[in-house]
Amino acid sequence: MTLNIYLSGEIHTDWRDQITAAAADLDVTFNSPVTDHDASDDCGVAIMGAEDKKFWHDNKGANLNAIRTRHGIQNADIVVVRFGDKYKQWNAAFDAGYAAALGKSLIVMHGPDHQHPLKEVDAAALAVVETPQQVVDILRYVEFGTLP
Repeated sequence: MTLNIYLSGEIHTDWRDQITAAAADLDVTFNSPVTDHDASDDCGVAIMGAEDKKFWHDNKGANLNAIRTRHGIQNADIVVVRFGDKYKQWNAAFDAGYAAALGKSLIVMHGPDHQHPLKEVDAAALAVVETPQQVVDILRYVEFGTLP
C-alpha cells in the first residue's frame, strides 16, 4: 500500500529533502507546493497575464497555488506541515487547518519556540514533532509497525 504524503509549509530549509532521502526505502510518494519562491509568487501573472497592482498580482498567484495545494492535500494520506523559525507562515496554518477539516492524518513539525503560538494547530494534529527524522520514524512505524 503506497502512502501519499503531502509536505507543506516552510520553504527556506532542506527539511523536505531530509525526509525524502531518509524515507527512500519506504513505499511512499511525496508531493508538495512549489518551493521556488519566485515561481510561486509569479505563477498567476506568468500564466494569466500581468497586473498593475501588487494586490492582484499576489491574488492571482495565491489562487493558482491554492489549486495545487488543495489537490495535493485532498489526495494525501498524511499531511506534514512544517513551521519554520524565520517567517510567519500563514499558508502553513491554512494547510494544517484544511487537512484537519478533511480528516487527514496530520503531522505538524516545529521547534519548541512555536509551541505556545501553535497550540491550536498542534491540537488538530495526530503527531507534533521537531525533526525530519521523527517524521520518517512515524512513516516507518505506519508502514511496518517497527520502532526506530
